[in-house]
Amino acid sequence: MIREGLRTLISREPDLSVCGEAETAAEALKATAELNPDLVLVDIGLPGRNGLELIKDLRAFHPALPILVLSMHDELLWAERVLRAGARGYVMKRETGPVMVQAIRQVLANQLCVSEKISARILESFAGHRVESSPLGLLSDREFEVFELIGRGKSTTEIAGDLHLSTKTVEAHRAKIKEKLELKTMPELISFAARWVETQDTR
Repeated sequence: MIREGLRTLISREPDLSVCGEAETAAEALKATAELNPDLVLVDIGLPGRNGLELIKDLRAFHPALPILVLSMHDELLWAERVLRAGARGYVMKRETGPVMVQAIRQVLANQLCVSEKISARILESFAGHRVESSPLGLLSDREFEVFELIGRGKSTTEIAGDLHLSTKTVEAHRAKIKEKLELKTMPELISFAARWVETQDTR
């Protein structure tokens, strides 16, 4: 539904067109290689390999390709992560059509596109000022993936399968997440992660 809405929005612009769509990261990589687009719009929430991993793969195979992220996920947690991974912008799905089109044009013009709030945080960080952030910002990208899957009720074995990791590696990530979030037990971590996922799903 979201892809259909985006396609309609973009197609209304006389100088823009949609050359392809993909449902998964693997399909997106294949389509990008075949269609050679000028820009790729990426969602964070993809089946299987998530949008953050897709951005890293796209940057590896197509270093000059502009990437714009469109997501419902909290920009305070995700925007800096996707920029570090190689995206050129981050737009929340709740934004209006004109804002999304403007974001596409900005990224096509080789400009960064983030909200004023994120822009201010990046400038503060660059200037060496301490920026208050969620403790989840302490997690690495992989730890953050594991944290989200824990919150979605996945077992260690299921997380290992989803992320193509060994169970021992997942257990090590879980231990590190507990340490960084200053949680003492696994039930505390599971409860914290589940509450966080619930807030994200209701945005």
